[in-house]
Amino acid sequence: MSDNSGEVDSSCCKLDQLAIICYPDPRLRKRCAPITRFDEDLVALSKRLFELMHADNGVGLAASQVGALVRMFVMNLTGKEEDARVFVNPAIHDAQGNVSSEEGCLSLPDIHVDVRRAAQCRITAQDVRGTPFTLEGEGLVCRVWQHETDHLNGTLLLDRMGPTDRIATRKIVRGLEDAFREKKPARPRVVTAGKRHTDGPVL
Repeated sequence: MSDNSGEVDSSCCKLDQLAIICYPDPRLRKRCAPITRFDEDLVALSKRLFELMHADNGVGLAASQVGALVRMFVMNLTGKEEDARVFVNPAIHDAQGNVSSEEGCLSLPDIHVDVRRAAQCRITAQDVRGTPFTLEGEGLVCRVWQHETDHLNGTLLLDRMGPTDRIATRKIVRGLEDAFREKKPARPRVVTAGKRHTDGPVL
């Protein structure tokens, strides 16, 4: 899908074959390249990200979570079409405050831990046509921006955990590592729409 050059080439990978990848897939640790070409391939990738995100009841999904190493993520907190938004080449600015809240991650199934992040921030990005925009947010919106931007920098929820959560999730993490080594599918079945294992967002 991407050769980490900042361009998306759908000819090298069928979009319908893309799937969410799980830890410890090494692609999740790569720093993604800025997007330099805004075309229909990019639009198609964004649509596929939304499909995969909604299928797993997520509220955010980064391109790197499907193995496309470009700086883009999608989010939709409500599930309504009018609330869907694409962020290309995002950057976080003016982070303020400090708050802890529960998060999950689509690339770390069954892990839900408290993560401390900025309470409010500003984000600059471009849409799929290359038009720049700036938004300010707080609470869950701000948290999603930070979580997905982490993904684009190769940073995972595991890196944000405290020592207690590292111990508590050790068995699940080992299970993911074993499944990856044995090339077994690590992803759980899709949760029925509207039902969650947790009150925290899954990103």
